[in-house]
Amino acid sequence: MRSLGFDVRAATDATEAAELLAAVPASQRVALVDPRFVGHVHALRLGLTDPRFAVATVPGALTAQPEARAAVLGALRTAVAAVGAGVGTRSPVAPPGAEPAAEDHTVPGRLAAALDAEGTAVQRPELGSLTAAVPDGPEDRAAVRSAVAAVDDEAVRLRSAVKAHDGFFTTFFISPYSRYIARWCARRGFTPNQVTTASLITALIAAGSAATGTRGGYVAAGVLLLLSFVLDCTDGQLARYSLQYSTMGAWLDATFDRAKEYAYYAGLALGAARGGDDVWVLALGAMVLQACRHVVDFSFNEANHDAVSNTSPTAALSDKLDSVGWTVWLRRMIVLPIGERWAMIAVLTAVTTPRIVFYALLVGCALAACYTTAGRLLRSLTRKAQRTDRAAGALADLADSGPLAQAVAAVVRRPGGGFTAPLLALAGALVLVAAALFAPYGSWLTVGAAGVYAVVSGLAVSRPLKGALDWLVPPVFRAAEYCTVLVLAARSDVPHAVPAAFGLVSAVAYHHYDTVYRIRGGTGAPPQWLVRTIGGHEGRTLVVAVLAALLTGASAFTTALTALAAAVALVVLVESIRFWVSSSAPAVHDEGELA
Repeated sequence: MRSLGFDVRAATDATEAAELLAAVPASQRVALVDPRFVGHVHALRLGLTDPRFAVATVPGALTAQPEARAAVLGALRTAVAAVGAGVGTRSPVAPPGAEPAAEDHTVPGRLAAALDAEGTAVQRPELGSLTAAVPDGPEDRAAVRSAVAAVDDEAVRLRSAVKAHDGFFTTFFISPYSRYIARWCARRGFTPNQVTTASLITALIAAGSAATGTRGGYVAAGVLLLLSFVLDCTDGQLARYSLQYSTMGAWLDATFDRAKEYAYYAGLALGAARGGDDVWVLALGAMVLQACRHVVDFSFNEANHDAVSNTSPTAALSDKLDSVGWTVWLRRMIVLPIGERWAMIAVLTAVTTPRIVFYALLVGCALAACYTTAGRLLRSLTRKAQRTDRAAGALADLADSGPLAQAVAAVVRRPGGGFTAPLLALAGALVLVAAALFAPYGSWLTVGAAGVYAVVSGLAVSRPLKGALDWLVPPVFRAAEYCTVLVLAARSDVPHAVPAAFGLVSAVAYHHYDTVYRIRGGTGAPPQWLVRTIGGHEGRTLVVAVLAALLTGASAFTTALTALAAAVALVVLVESIRFWVSSSAPAVHDEGELA
């Protein structure tokens, strides 16, 4: 217990335990452990030191964070009154390798049951092959000690540091050694946040190397990008190995991956420009495609993770394929997750040119997007699911509708029908992007199309998004906004307009990622004042269209895009940082996410 950071005090009975707990300063975590406990140290570590949970328990032990101290102390005093001070307790012992017994009659076990009954959430971590028990008698104790000796605690801890579901490249080319780097960092006192920051700095140096535009710079950039990815894997493994989870770490890990990748795109584009090849349109196109892929993932998952009767033949087929090992890895590689994607970018950077890197990235991500979106469409059309109000609210938040769309939604309702919302969103997006592509540059027809888009997008969200395909609405809005900015900047023929557009889309994409991770953390979307201040997707699109029509001078459009990007970035970043460093910020983790 001392090795886990606890100051140990012994109590002769439950009454004295209650007195000792009440004397501990209110700001400290407390734990109650039966003195007869026998088990692995890592089992206690999992049960007593994970900061994500207010109350957690393993057989014979229970812990409480400061916010749950009062509930635990109240339950303990109730137990004292019901059972009687000093009354012996028993705990059924499960055979080695079997699931823990259903009931834990130790004092910590009784407290956990009482807290459950009172509605306090109690975390019970999966122990797997680890042992945690309170044996009753010498024979049981010997059996439990034998079970403890049969399992290497440290080996289990190392294995559990690796994410359960990861990509092929990460699983076979990174994790076999990065877990040992994580252990090395833990033993020297490094924190996951420090490793995450090191990964970001390494990626930014890689982007700077790519920006030199020399072959040596490209080779160094590829090597550094792979090193950054190794550190990116290590930070999560370090957090799992040492159970050092934090809201700040969640925010850093959730946002830095995107920042690193998109900064690297910019570095490649700068390097290519030094060599006389302008690939900024390709760089922005790659960022738009990748961001849209992510919002498809997030939107689909939010729409369906708590749906009722959530079954379909497509999902059943996927489950059957999961039983065939090679298909699992093939399907994970097809979606081009972050490991495979960064490995491809790094190798191609070192041996080819930025233009080829972006061509490969665009083709690979487009194929992956088609594969994943087609599967999700089939699942949505074949499953008979009832989506919840919470899911509809999450989709409305992901839509990022501003004042114009909200005003339309308040006075006009879209027609009924299961597919009207995505069809309206798609129709508005097609009108907008077509005008940006084919109307004469600077034409007010594009402004009119942006106005139509604002009205239609308001209609699309005027009813709760509970239809089978309503999860498509946020991705369509993202594609419409990002593509319009890209097309108008590319057609402007104004120097540096596309790099300025890259900055604007980066700032807006950060806002959308921030929205996603807040929703996943259970605290809802950013405040409405923020969405109104930055205009919503339809407002920003209309502003860019108006700027393109008004500012046709040599550099005025670039200046306007740069100013808009800076304003959006300033407002969004200040609010985001304020939120994520506050005590109310949720812990967001990426278990199972291939990104």
